[in-house]
Amino acid sequence: MTGKSELILALEQIEREKGIRKDEILKMIEGAMISSLRKHVGKNAVIEAALDPDTADFTACVVKKVVEAVTDPELEISLHEARMHRRDAAVGGEVRIPAPVEEFKRIAAQTAKQVLFQKGREVERDSLFSEFKPKEGELVTGSVHRFMERNIIITLDKAEAILPLREQIRRERYNIGQSVRAAILKVDKAQRGPQIVLSRAAPVFLRRLFELEVPEVADKTVEIVDVVRDPGFRSKVAVRSTDPKVDAVGSCVGLRGSRIRSIMNELAGERIDLIPYDDDPAAYVANSLAPARVASVTILDASLRQAEALVNEEQLSVAIGKEGQNIRLAAKLTGWHLEVKTKPAEPKPAGEVSASGLSELEGVGPKTAGILSAAGYDDPHRLAEASVPELTALEGIGEKTAAKIVASAKQYAKDHPKSTA
Repeated sequence: MTGKSELILALEQIEREKGIRKDEILKMIEGAMISSLRKHVGKNAVIEAALDPDTADFTACVVKKVVEAVTDPELEISLHEARMHRRDAAVGGEVRIPAPVEEFKRIAAQTAKQVLFQKGREVERDSLFSEFKPKEGELVTGSVHRFMERNIIITLDKAEAILPLREQIRRERYNIGQSVRAAILKVDKAQRGPQIVLSRAAPVFLRRLFELEVPEVADKTVEIVDVVRDPGFRSKVAVRSTDPKVDAVGSCVGLRGSRIRSIMNELAGERIDLIPYDDDPAAYVANSLAPARVASVTILDASLRQAEALVNEEQLSVAIGKEGQNIRLAAKLTGWHLEVKTKPAEPKPAGEVSASGLSELEGVGPKTAGILSAAGYDDPHRLAEASVPELTALEGIGEKTAAKIVASAKQYAKDHPKSTA
């Protein structure tokens, strides 16, 4: 077949540049030509064919058995006809009849184009899969391309990914072209290319945000032990420091709450409780119920991981949380089955500042004073030791109000030092 050597040169170049093997393409072209040839000589015909790997010349012949009386023209040939192809043909023998391969040049060219296109797509899909599979769990940024029912198709640099409804933050709304940051949850092979599933609701997304915003987490000085989330509403993040000189919670909060605030903004205002990890189960359970202040924790059954936490009566609603959210997340974080009970309220020592005294602080009205008092912040001195994120974790207190309260409480504590008597 004339001109086929040029095809071979082209295939060899493609093999070098894109890694598509020449022999695989030639084999597919050969198969396509044999299939086309069968349409002319019969689907049951015996065909011997070969495609020269150097010149791309295609040769083929139909093999038939010589018989006295033909019953199957596709497989048999009469002695008279057989001797037109081979003079010494005899009954019982075989003859090979050359096939009209010149008619199949166009088929070869079309097949080559189809194979190259198909192989090119396969290589591209495999390349994308190899690129994104190792990135599972990493952060990526893309833009909203389109909506597929309630799922969102996100355009990344080289591929499209899906942000399913279950992996979205419920309170968020998206627009076409909007920039979206998410974690790659998983990458699977699919017929049309790798299926890249993104998530903004998974714990791994929050972990990566901490690594991005908190240098101490990125360099492993502060370790995130575990993360549990009610996406868009509340999270609990257990942290510990590998350096005794570094405060794990303080590092994550940042100067004036700058680090934690940046993360909360990315999560549509999701409140984040930073929980100091403790090897002592009782201490860890007590910490996990933050922002509630726990009086004591009793391990009921270590083998069944059951524990009971005692809190003051005014702390009960805080410990349980709205619709049980706080205790549910605490149990999920620690892996313990938790019960919260109240203990009798203790009378306050004479002279202790009452909740009503909180109204002297800037940003504290009667309603806010009640919220603070219920959460155990019934003394300006105790408020002075609180952080902005701790106060914003309370229902009804925003970030600006929390900042005013903390600043005012610190000034109050400075002007009214505690009596040491």
